Amino acid sequence: MVAAHTDLNIAALEAEYSQKSPREILKFALDTFDNMAISFSGAEDVVLIDIASKITKNFRVFTLDTGRLHPETYQLLDKVREHYGIKLEVMFPDAAEVQALVEEKGLFSFYQDGHKECCAIRKVRPLRRKLNTLDAWATGQRKDQSPSTRNHIPVIEVDTAFSTEDHQLIKFNPLANWSSAQVWEYIRALDVPYNKLHERGFISIGCEPCTRPVLPNQHEREGRWWWEESTAKECGLHVGNLQK
Repeated sequence: MVAAHTDLNIAALEAEYSQKSPREILKFALDTFDNMAISFSGAEDVVLIDIASKITKNFRVFTLDTGRLHPETYQLLDKVREHYGIKLEVMFPDAAEVQALVEEKGLFSFYQDGHKECCAIRKVRPLRRKLNTLDAWATGQRKDQSPSTRNHIPVIEVDTAFSTEDHQLIKFNPLANWSSAQVWEYIRALDVPYNKLHERGFISIGCEPCTRPVLPNQHEREGRWWWEESTAKECGLHVGNLQK
């Protein structure tokens, strides 16, 4: 592994790796950055964990516990930890910020005010705290997850949303070119753990109050924040997508 990464030509690497397999992209990430981690929340992320486990035993995984997840999601977190014999680095929201929001606006203010404020406290700020300690991270984003915000995501990029003047963060999206069908073919073929909510019509799974099943032929993101305008359904974890 190399210690310094400021001399990496990210645009050239994106061009080189844009059509390579998820395994090749993730292997490059793991070989290049000793201070990186895989973000884990959904089915795609478990696929990345499974791929990583076949490359090396030395990889890190972190997850965000918003305090509002489905019971089935908590069960999945523990199952993945046990199945792969890994330590999950769990990030929690600031208790004082959560308390202040709930005392002022109650537990379901996002139905009236929109999800941005709650997501900022429960997800984005804990994520920023974690990413400030990393040089790179890998996500399970796919282009077809949200045609309006994710259609152009690269497999390797500078994370402009979470980089600072003193800290350049590199973001890997090894599954960017995969379809949902490919993800589930992998899960079924290799018996990868998955969230049992998928068996009940849930496709894109977030916090319990903000996620619902979708009907046949509905797009998967229509199950998230369904009361809001459909073209900007990002919680802030991948806010850079809205800038593209």
